[in-house]
Amino acid sequence: MANYRNRRVAQEVLREVNDILQKKVRDPRIENVTITEVNVTGDLQQATIYYSSLAEKASEKEKIQKGLEKATGLIRRELGHRLQIYKTPELIFEVDASVQYGNHIDELINKLNRQD
Repeated sequence: MANYRNRRVAQEVLREVNDILQKKVRDPRIENVTITEVNVTGDLQQATIYYSSLAEKASEKEKIQKGLEKATGLIRRELGHRLQIYKTPELIFEVDASVQYGNHIDELINKLNRQD
């Protein structure tokens, strides 16, 4: 039963954080950031938020991470107002590597198709 609640809270956090990033946060470093997944711990104390962006350079990715870390307080406060839960989870932002991994697999498949 608790696992179901975790998934519901994670989906709600994903939806709300995307909305907050689009409407409330005015930092130019995080304009093209998309939230891809949210994992919430069993006690709903921490939420790991995975994001992706189109930035290729390491310096741009570092700027995005710093921008998200700086906006964490605003995002958490807004989540507290929007969600109907006892305690707002602590937010941890991490880069979603699945998009890059998928691109790597596509390149490998294309390379194999060209060899045939």
